[in-house]
Amino acid sequence: MKKKFALFLLPVIIGTIAGYAYYYFIGCNSGTCPITSNPLISTVYGGGMGLILALGITPKKKEIDKKQ
Repeated sequence: MKKKFALFLLPVIIGTIAGYAYYYFIGCNSGTCPITSNPLISTVYGGGMGLILALGITPKKKEIDKKQ
């Protein structure tokens, strides 16, 4: 159970860090960019991208059962 949770949590954490880093280093100075002008939105967006990545790379239950 912990391994499955870590498979979801790690990409989300990496995504949130990457989202904030994108805001901090690249960002949008004019404030007209909807995602990168606000650090909260950029961080949540990055976490969402990490979650989507985690959902795509985690093995399905049927694949796990076949290997055992």
